[in-house]
Amino acid sequence: MPTRPEQRSSDPALRAAARIADGFDDYNARFSDVTRRARKRFERRDWRQAQTDATARIDLYEICVRETLGRLEALLEERVRSRPLWRGIRAAYATRIAALPDRELYKTFYNSLARRFFQIDGVAPDVEFLALEIVPTGDPACPGELHHHPFGRDAAEVWRGIFRDLAYVNGWTDLDVSARSVADALQSRGVIGVSMLKTPFYRERRAYLVGRAYGASGASYPVVVALTSETGGVRADAVIVDEQQISILFGFSRSYFHADIDRVGDVVAFLHALLPRKPLDELFTVVGRIKQGKTERYRQVFRHLGERLGEHLDGHVDEELVLADGERGMVMAVFTPRGYPVVFKLIRDRFAYPKDMVRAEVEEKYRLVFRRDRVGRLVDAQEFLRLRFPKQLFAPAALDELLRECAQSVQLEGDEVLIKHCYVERRVRPLNLYVREAHAPAAERAVLDYGQAIKDLARSNIFPGDLLLKNFGVTRHGRVLFYDYDELCLVEECRFRAVPPMREEDVTRPLDEWLYAASDDVFPELFPQFLGIAPALRERLCEEHGEIFDPAWWRDVQSRLAAGEHFDVPPYPDIARLPQARELRENLR
Repeated sequence: MPTRPEQRSSDPALRAAARIADGFDDYNARFSDVTRRARKRFERRDWRQAQTDATARIDLYEICVRETLGRLEALLEERVRSRPLWRGIRAAYATRIAALPDRELYKTFYNSLARRFFQIDGVAPDVEFLALEIVPTGDPACPGELHHHPFGRDAAEVWRGIFRDLAYVNGWTDLDVSARSVADALQSRGVIGVSMLKTPFYRERRAYLVGRAYGASGASYPVVVALTSETGGVRADAVIVDEQQISILFGFSRSYFHADIDRVGDVVAFLHALLPRKPLDELFTVVGRIKQGKTERYRQVFRHLGERLGEHLDGHVDEELVLADGERGMVMAVFTPRGYPVVFKLIRDRFAYPKDMVRAEVEEKYRLVFRRDRVGRLVDAQEFLRLRFPKQLFAPAALDELLRECAQSVQLEGDEVLIKHCYVERRVRPLNLYVREAHAPAAERAVLDYGQAIKDLARSNIFPGDLLLKNFGVTRHGRVLFYDYDELCLVEECRFRAVPPMREEDVTRPLDEWLYAASDDVFPELFPQFLGIAPALRERLCEEHGEIFDPAWWRDVQSRLAAGEHFDVPPYPDIARLPQARELRENLR
């Protein structure tokens, strides 16, 4: 096998650049290997292994970074932390990847290595690629990936062809019915053709065909066709054309899709054209490119902050980084840019009573959420290390609380604030504030969706731990999510108990004096007492979702999970389902 020029070269910078590029190519190949297995899991309805693959793929990036670090140390030996050498490596690497598709992903991988070697605080433009300059380069036309399908006289035949080309080994329950149902659903909306990505997107128990629909007037809008795998084969389950519902499907509370796409940037650009209000960082993340999502989020946030500084040449900047709205957390301190919808969450040095955990336990909760199926109800939290902010951007109250309460994570260095460790999440409106501010119908919808969120989480083996409304938030779509993870645990770890009868002498005693509770004991009957909502809203919640206040319901969920049952939590509303799918669902109830 012939050697490549850089392998023969005596220039260590060229050889190191080649090693880094090879490291990312290896990561990409292994990422694709895991991703391709999603098709087999779907065909075989092997949901347990699908979840194992999802976790393995999340862990893969760190594994490949460590392996590449080791190869660089073996190659460069004592010069591995030489900044002059790394300046040469950076230049050689930039030249090597300049013409490659998805070169921004290569740059992010390089930065992971450089930051690890040099423990960079903030940015180091001499040895890393500046995140503000790592701009996505995708082509939304997706050449080779996007296929155009005019319907002509027989739209059902077009869909039969699209479905046949998927060539699922378990076949279709009824190919003609699926094709006709999808064709009818779109033609009833005046659709005359579609452009579809050829690669299905797999997640949880479904596959999705993603594209754009065209009307006779020239108007276009996104379309997603959801497929399910049943014992008798694959069938079309839903057609989703509502942009809001598709945005939720690709949202920041969902697990990551498995789609074996060749050019990530092109597909992300296409998705962004379909969903222009969806930030690019969330789209990179939801297709499984988590590190690139972090890079893009950093780029967008710090570009926003830089613009705020640039607007005030006299050096006076209005307070931009402020404490987040909502009740003060006992475990986390939270600040946010006024004009950008993210929050930065820092673990406090000490936790207020009755919290009795330690920092490592909180970090483990966030790792648990990061690696699990979030069923559209848990906010994705990205972990960041060693961020630097201009001191002048902080409101005095925010900076004072961070320095006083989070000294292990925050350090003031001249005119800059170093955040050593934090989690960054999409900002949502705390549910307790939303219920007070919203009109009565919207407040009721949010409270009822809060009940549904608890059910969805329970069926995915997650118990929020603290069900107070302040720990939940409302998105711009009106969807309720959980975001406070310090007491989160698995349903299987809890002991759900009924409240014992009260004795006569207990009537005047505080609850915690006569009701003994071990650390894993949960009393669902007591939940309504602590919700802090108006009686009418509490009554509606109990009418609609009264099961969540019944320990027997929780124990039944535990038993079914222990027996290996996988609950189906559909990521779209029933109205999007095709007629035969709705009929089947009703028969199964």
